[in-house]
Amino acid sequence: MAFDYEIKQQDKFRFVEEGTGEPLLLLHGLFGALSNFSGLIDYFRNHYKVVVPSLPLFDLDILHTSVGGLEKFVHRFIEVREYENINLLGNSLGGHVALKHILKHPERIKSLILTGSSGLFESGMGDSYPKRGDYEYIRKKTELTFYDPKVASKELVDEVFGIVNNRMKAIKIIALAKSAIRNNLGEELNQIKQPTLLIWGNNDTITPPFVAKEFNKLIPNSELHFIDKCGHAPMMEVPDEFNVILYKFLKKLSMPETIN
Repeated sequence: MAFDYEIKQQDKFRFVEEGTGEPLLLLHGLFGALSNFSGLIDYFRNHYKVVVPSLPLFDLDILHTSVGGLEKFVHRFIEVREYENINLLGNSLGGHVALKHILKHPERIKSLILTGSSGLFESGMGDSYPKRGDYEYIRKKTELTFYDPKVASKELVDEVFGIVNNRMKAIKIIALAKSAIRNNLGEELNQIKQPTLLIWGNNDTITPPFVAKEFNKLIPNSELHFIDKCGHAPMMEVPDEFNVILYKFLKKLSMPETIN
């Protein structure tokens, strides 16, 4: 997937920032990368300031390689960049980090968007961790992320394979996966005041549809949209449908309240 955006650097933060206006801040998942959001950046940079930080999945010391460690990183990033009125979107582990952030620091967040988010339940790679070097296994696991296995391009599989094959990175992936499972937010979700949009693939096998329904039940001001023939990463697999749902939600938020 061609990724043509300039990666900016400030302090220890590497990120993409395109467009102007209200920030739309995107958090990628465990095997994710900035390129996961190409379709989203292309579409939304004409309406919003689209910001995608590169999360330090492999750069934190092992003690801070956790959902909480990533949340602290995101919090510092937001402070350094002085973003306000943020529409915060997270996919998979990125959704979990977004939830943790909005619960700790709700003040700068205008809305929350979750897609295939962990935080309640996920069937991860956790238990059946592959033998390093098993390319076929990694290819199949990567394909399971999507409804259509063809979305798992060779480039994407190679990227995941490279991560899993690096011993230190593999250890950190396991640490993050375990931290996500331990860090169940079910009890706290009713504290979220912001309007929340849930966009879920009907064929997500990692955070299945029942997880989305549970989020919808537990987050007070939330709405849920399912997309058919779509897996765990809707913004990669069906970017056009994803963008339309998200744009409608964001437009509705910026309309002045009508008085009955």
